[in-house]
Amino acid sequence: EERDESGCEEEEGREDEDEDSGSEESLVDSDSDPEEKEVNFQADLADLTCEIEIKQKLIDELENSQRRLQTLKHQYEEKLILLQNKIRDTQLERDRVLQNLSTMECYTEEKANKIKADYEKRLREMNRDLQKLQAAQKEHARLLKNQSRYERELKKLQAEVAEMKKAKVALMKQMREEQQRRRLVETKRNREIAQLKKEQRRQEFQIRALESQKRQQEMVLRRKTQEVSALRRLAKPMSERVAGRAGLKPPMLDSGAEVSASTTSSEAESGARSVSSIVRQWNRKINHFLGDHPAPTVNGTRPARKKFQKKGASQSFSKAARLKWQSLERRIIDIVMQRMTIVNLEADMERLIKKREELFLLQEALRKKRERLQAESPEEEKGLQELAEEIEVLAANIDYINDSITDCQATIVQLEETKEELDSTDTSVVISSCSLAEARLLLDNFLKASIDKGLQVAQKEAQIRLLEGRLRQTDMAGSSQNHLLLDALREKAEAHPELQALIYNVQQENGYASTDEEISEFSEGSFSQSFTMKGSTSHDDFKFKSEPKLSAQMKAVSAECLGPPLDISTKNITKSLASLVEIKEDGVGLSVRDPYYRDRVSRTVSLPTRGSTFPRQSRAAETSPLTRRKSYDRGQSIRSTDVGFTPPSSPPTRPRNDRNVFSRLTSNQSQGSALDKGIISPVGGAKGARTAPLQCVSMAEGHTKPILCLDATDELLFTGSKDRSCKMWNLVTGQEIAALKGHPNNVVSIKYCSHSGLVFSVSTSYIKVWDIRDSAKCIRTLTSSGQVISGDACAATSTRAITSAQGEHQINQIALSPSGTMLYAASGNAVRIWELSRFQPVGKLTGHIGPVMCLTVTQTASQHDLVVTGSKDHYVKMFELGECVTGTIGPTHNFEPPHYDGIECLAIQGDILFSGSRDNGIKKWDLDQQELIQQIPNAHKDWVCALAFIPGRPMLLSACRAGVIKVWNVDNFTPIGEIKGHDSPINAICTNAKHIFTA
Repeated sequence: EERDESGCEEEEGREDEDEDSGSEESLVDSDSDPEEKEVNFQADLADLTCEIEIKQKLIDELENSQRRLQTLKHQYEEKLILLQNKIRDTQLERDRVLQNLSTMECYTEEKANKIKADYEKRLREMNRDLQKLQAAQKEHARLLKNQSRYERELKKLQAEVAEMKKAKVALMKQMREEQQRRRLVETKRNREIAQLKKEQRRQEFQIRALESQKRQQEMVLRRKTQEVSALRRLAKPMSERVAGRAGLKPPMLDSGAEVSASTTSSEAESGARSVSSIVRQWNRKINHFLGDHPAPTVNGTRPARKKFQKKGASQSFSKAARLKWQSLERRIIDIVMQRMTIVNLEADMERLIKKREELFLLQEALRKKRERLQAESPEEEKGLQELAEEIEVLAANIDYINDSITDCQATIVQLEETKEELDSTDTSVVISSCSLAEARLLLDNFLKASIDKGLQVAQKEAQIRLLEGRLRQTDMAGSSQNHLLLDALREKAEAHPELQALIYNVQQENGYASTDEEISEFSEGSFSQSFTMKGSTSHDDFKFKSEPKLSAQMKAVSAECLGPPLDISTKNITKSLASLVEIKEDGVGLSVRDPYYRDRVSRTVSLPTRGSTFPRQSRAAETSPLTRRKSYDRGQSIRSTDVGFTPPSSPPTRPRNDRNVFSRLTSNQSQGSALDKGIISPVGGAKGARTAPLQCVSMAEGHTKPILCLDATDELLFTGSKDRSCKMWNLVTGQEIAALKGHPNNVVSIKYCSHSGLVFSVSTSYIKVWDIRDSAKCIRTLTSSGQVISGDACAATSTRAITSAQGEHQINQIALSPSGTMLYAASGNAVRIWELSRFQPVGKLTGHIGPVMCLTVTQTASQHDLVVTGSKDHYVKMFELGECVTGTIGPTHNFEPPHYDGIECLAIQGDILFSGSRDNGIKKWDLDQQELIQQIPNAHKDWVCALAFIPGRPMLLSACRAGVIKVWNVDNFTPIGEIKGHDSPINAICTNAKHIFTA
């Protein structure tokens, strides 16, 4: 008891210390940054949880001791009553015996004393027992008195536990509010940074414009200063006597100088002397002073200084002419660069104007869509808000483009004004001040410069002709490859009547021979890519089989919602894309889609323009003798069987046409059907892809909203989206097979059963069962409450359902047993079990206190289903099911310690389990030992949304809400690499034998 009391006092002291430390930490948190606050919140939450567990254990111990005391009390009371009854019976028996003895004839005193002594001895023993029991009763009474104190302590502890739980809830709420506030602050800061960057770019542009203006003004000022200096020297000329030229006669000017002199005299007489006339006069006088004239004769003979005078005059003349030519050459270069700048600015302005027109059209379309949505369903606030945000973003882009156009216009006007000022002063002054000899020298220099420029132009034209010849050769190669593709398509069309009809229509319309359009199309990128295989690809991937496998070049899909396309013809179409990640044969590695390619794909609705689409087309040169003959007739070499051979790369893309033979084969179809059907398009490898652990090779487009779930086999891919539909894709042909529509809301989970050929899709509280063997129709509808409806129960639902029916719960995920006989559906806090042979619910897995968000199923060594579930209550639970599954089943094991937030994804490989949570961490568990092996608290910077294993390799893939994919070593749980897989959250990952799909 004293130990219990001291323990209680220690707990109370520890609680006081915790409260004091908590108050001190709260004061420190108020001054720390948000990251330290979050760390402190996590520490407080962990301490509070630990204290709650300790208090709960103390409460349990006190309750157990109270129950023991109550049991002892009952036992002692029963023994006491029994002993008192026994004493009373013994006394009665003694009195009766003594009475009988007194009445007996053979009564003797000795016999009576003997009997009396015997009974008295028994009575003394019983009295001793009675005294012992009474002492025990007193001790028990004392213990009962202490029990009241224990009860008070128990109530106090229970109240403290309740307060701690309230404090824990308040702390978690405060943490969520702090996280929300941090996100808002970060968003606001990002917007401010973007605004500051925009303002900085504008200021830098203004600074460059002002610097250019300053340079131009300095040039003008320098020339004006030179002219003023010349005018000042002309205003105060030196006298001939002072200059030592008293005996010199006026020089004999050449024709150019005479014209200048006459012009100068006429202008002087009119009184309107211009700058050019003043400079010409100044130039004439300089020539006169420097001796640019015949020397005078004295008595018929020339003076002895003639030789030296002519030498000095020629040197000064050549120097002046050279300076004028250099000035003219610099001015010509400046004018050319200025005009090039103006042309570039005008081109940029035209591009911006076209961009602005496209944005105006797109904005008008979104406004009409918003008005139509308001008229049809005004209660759908989320869609209206999304449209309003898109319109606001477009308006901001238009404002930015308008600012850029205004800047371009101002720069062009400024350059034009500067050009007019310089052209009217500099060039005219230099040319008008030239003498005939200088003009001849300048003309000679101009002639040499013209010859040099003409030679450069001729060389460039020769290079252009050479490139055009190479382009024609490449076009011819593309034409031959066109025939190869058509032959390969014919072979493929034997099993596909629809493709055969398309080929027939194209042949009827265009003929078999390749046209110039076909040549241009294949020269734009399909030739070199379609017959180039990676060095790591095995030749077995291209062997013909009854059901051809996907080649190493044909990949598909994952989900990323691009922005609205800028093409006017498809401006109302929003596509969701999905990227397929290929596992390299020579190691694990990563790459991200090229943004330029993303922009192209968002605008086109056609089959792939690059990459090998059909497995057999890479073998067309070997399988068709007719094709081989045609290739030799055209003078083209046949591709060898060496996998490493690579044809010449295609020439740059020309703006004439960017379609290939596949888009022409589908060009006869209606526009609507082309837009409704999805396609899988290959993605060109980005630079540096070899250094990354994974490489994105293809993406599928066709959904109008983001993709939420995936499932795949080696030949088929299934996707579920927010557009309330599922799509089934053929990975061999790269085309959409069917669309499973009619869901009440988002499709959050989809599974394909290879044993029965059925597809299960989940939306709100319904599970739709589709038979894809019979024109993909819905044969059953299962509900979360356990009802079975024949056919499609949601067929009449035309609008999006916001709430579930009464008694139903949202189904978060489904999973199939490895044998394909059981379906597990996570709904609410439980998992419902369905037997697929009868489509009947047979049981339920319970034990969570929060919604079950994810589950996965595997088989034990005894062929029993092992179900692992993750919930928002932070716990992972394991259920092992026997052969007869009925009723409510509790968890076999509860994995501890739990995560700090809800579980989002699970993955099992053998006896190893990985769990990903909203706390950004991943934990590794041992299913046999049922314990935690390893954990990485901050594996990602955001929620861990998906986990999957790479087929055939001890590697784990994890994806987060920030769009990052990471690769981990399963054995030691160390990171291998990471890529930025998507710009938006990654919702799901799945794999087949060769590929990884992310959505």
